[in-house]
Amino acid sequence: MIMKEVNPHFEDFVFNWDQTFQFLVGGYGSSKSYHTALKIVLKLLQEKRTALVVREVFETHRDSTFSLFSSIIEELGAQKAVQAVSSPMHIRFSNGSRIIFKGMDNPAKLKSVNNISLIWIEECSEVKYEGFKELIGRLRHPDFKLYMILTTNPVSQANWTYRHFFKDERNKRFILDDETLYEKRIIVIKDTYYHHSTAEDNLFLPKSYIKQLEDMKEYDPDLYRIARKGRFGVNGTRVLPQFEVMEHDEVMKQISFINNPLKRTGMDFGFEESYNAVIRSVIDPDKKVLYIYWEYYKNKMTDDKTAEELKELRDTQELIKADPAEPKSIQYFRQNGFNMAGARKYQGSRLQYTKKIKRFKKIYCSDRCINTIYELQPLTYAADKDGNMKEDQFTIDPHTLSALWYALDDYEVTDLKAEPEVKKRPNRKRRR
Repeated sequence: MIMKEVNPHFEDFVFNWDQTFQFLVGGYGSSKSYHTALKIVLKLLQEKRTALVVREVFETHRDSTFSLFSSIIEELGAQKAVQAVSSPMHIRFSNGSRIIFKGMDNPAKLKSVNNISLIWIEECSEVKYEGFKELIGRLRHPDFKLYMILTTNPVSQANWTYRHFFKDERNKRFILDDETLYEKRIIVIKDTYYHHSTAEDNLFLPKSYIKQLEDMKEYDPDLYRIARKGRFGVNGTRVLPQFEVMEHDEVMKQISFINNPLKRTGMDFGFEESYNAVIRSVIDPDKKVLYIYWEYYKNKMTDDKTAEELKELRDTQELIKADPAEPKSIQYFRQNGFNMAGARKYQGSRLQYTKKIKRFKKIYCSDRCINTIYELQPLTYAADKDGNMKEDQFTIDPHTLSALWYALDDYEVTDLKAEPEVKKRPNRKRRR
């Protein structure tokens, strides 16, 4: 019999083996990794299993997961039953169970792993989505029930962990509102066990550590949300904070109220990894509001197939401003009856186009434009190695933003920061 004190909030998790997938998200120091390692050791002491522990980079195991397992074995006084071997890293149990460590930086080595009935992905947000799906395929055993445990600090809502386990607007998948998890702390949905934790859940943390986390609120709000509150969100500086999603019918209703609506359509070309993106928008020049009401978003499409799918734009003869870097494609569309022209592109145009879009007071996007929402709502600026923001680079390559750049090529939004025009005072005759 092993006696071990655990944090009360993790007691249910340590002994719960009902769900195949167990997703733990929380702030710094919440003890989610510790209790996951403890849970696995206890399970492997009871049953002869092979567990696979995965991180994105193999060498990071040594000072994290492997070190954690070694400490827990010592705390339990189980050195006779469990042996941690540092070279090559693995853990052997006297009953035949074992724990092996792999990194996704060398996926070829995963192919030699067999009869895995339990996988732990530590810092799963750092692992690519394709890697996660590959690991699901590695989870197989003829006799044992299968388990996958995922632990992470929350990151951006653009990360695959959020879109897979909570909400994915692009693919119209809704599993769980993360706010509900923060409120209830533990939730089971079908075959997935959700667990949320913060530093308060770790009774063994010194108060000085919690104070350090609390101090982040003053100098780094993003890190405070992640480390202290353990919540997903948008990391970094948003490019379009005025971007909002609106029901399609309401967007069209608002457009119908505009006195002098300006219609603008833009297209960005792509094929293999990038996308053909077309955006149709309407400007309210009086209120300085932009409405996005229609999108086209596909890749691996030749020009002839794309032209066929966009024949509605050919029939309406609306002007399409397109990426000038693709003159052959523009010429093809023109020869096939489209009213298309190349937009301007010059040194520094990325920055100037982005600044132009940022000058709109509001940007309302139809809820039908799922790819535009996917790219632009959470879009943040990239940073250099020193953490300084790059005003013309982003964390992703947003094709819908490029299409919007071209759509607005010949329109200029009033710069609200510009000095207002001063009215001239009327001339007055001086009395003599």
